[in-house]
Amino acid sequence: MNTPDLKKARIRTKEKVKHIDANIVRSNAFNGKKYYIKTYGCQMNEHDSELIKNLLEGIGFLSVDSIEEADLVILNTCAIRENAHDKVFGFLGRCKHEKEKNNPNMIIAVCGCMAQEPSVCEEIQNKHKYIDLVFGTHNMHNLPTYLLNKMDKTDFEVESKEGEVIENLSYTRDSNISAWVNIMYGCDKFCTYCIVPYTRGKQRSRRSEKILEEIKELKKEGYKEITLLGQNVNAYGKDLEDELSFAELLEEAAKTNIDRIRFVTSHPWDFTDEMIDVIAKYDNIMPYIHLPLQSGSDNILKKMGRRYTKEEYLTLFNKLKTKIKGASITTDIIVGFPGETTEDFNETLDVVDKCKYDGAFTFIYSPRIGTPAAVMTNQIDEEEKRNRLHTLNEKINKYSLESNKKYLGKTVKVLINGHSDKGDNMYSGYTDSMKLVNVKSNKDIIGQIVDVKITDAKSFSLDGEL
Repeated sequence: MNTPDLKKARIRTKEKVKHIDANIVRSNAFNGKKYYIKTYGCQMNEHDSELIKNLLEGIGFLSVDSIEEADLVILNTCAIRENAHDKVFGFLGRCKHEKEKNNPNMIIAVCGCMAQEPSVCEEIQNKHKYIDLVFGTHNMHNLPTYLLNKMDKTDFEVESKEGEVIENLSYTRDSNISAWVNIMYGCDKFCTYCIVPYTRGKQRSRRSEKILEEIKELKKEGYKEITLLGQNVNAYGKDLEDELSFAELLEEAAKTNIDRIRFVTSHPWDFTDEMIDVIAKYDNIMPYIHLPLQSGSDNILKKMGRRYTKEEYLTLFNKLKTKIKGASITTDIIVGFPGETTEDFNETLDVVDKCKYDGAFTFIYSPRIGTPAAVMTNQIDEEEKRNRLHTLNEKINKYSLESNKKYLGKTVKVLINGHSDKGDNMYSGYTDSMKLVNVKSNKDIIGQIVDVKITDAKSFSLDGEL
């Protein structure tokens, strides 16, 4: 039984990261069996689920849309906030009921970032013995082996280590238009509120030639858009000798001539002038940047371990807006961090007023066991956190609407990625600046980049006509 250890997960040595070709088990052992997977959290989790699907289908499983049809249910989890924890265990209750009442042979598995938390594994061990398999972020590629060797009791396969880079993985992608491309894994920033460096391991980059091969293959398969993916994507290459910088990788990716390139998520600390120049230079690098702020207060930023000041952040923001034509910038903001005073919160509101973000993901601070912030004094009252979040969201929504209204009457290029839920013959997609657009069409336009004239603007989407 391998269970997680946060002290071990924090260790960072100077040993070179191993780059290993995957040895994936393929068989027909589970032919006719069915699986259901539910994903929580970030883009990395979504892409991990695309790997899990491919691994399961490689040993005979077929995908289904409900737990009632499934022989295997997998929950791929997120550890960022407490409400993600609550949602996971709420859904597990449904799975338990289905297993006990209707399908005693159902296999229930939990994986991802929550599986890397000792407190979660302890809770499963003590209170949720109906769960059959728990595996972590470092060894997902071994899932077929775990299923083939399944024991009667709960099997914990969670490795706490710096991590490796596993290459030659295959994915059952959710889209044939847009694709995720991992360029690096893990994080070494250790922001005091964040569990990710413990759950995802050491910052480790893939070799650029492997990444570019994957992009070229996706272009050959007809993909229109790729998103370069990493916990701290613009720190790419810093852990490798004789490797491209992130700016150089972006430029080489642009030279493949794939229609659209995006990247997430950036840390302001690692955002270089060279990166800005490359984004500005190439039309197929989208002018959309997600640039987490987290707080506008220097006092709180220091407590968070963010490594920049309010003024440094604003300087970077203004460079992006000045140098990149049509730059659209979104952010992440946490309210109610331990010790956050009214003055600190007002500093955050001041940054929002200065930046007038196109959008933001806003969160109430949620303590994660094992992080330094969880044991800090001056934890903020929950009601005060909610009040601050409400105030912040009103301001964010105001500026989001203002930003969207600037598109009224303009014709923009939209990559249509599916049907919209707004009515018959309605399709939806995104502009280069990551604005969601709903558009009516009497013909199928999925997968096409089309010209759309914007006719209406809301806080979170645009409407338009071909």
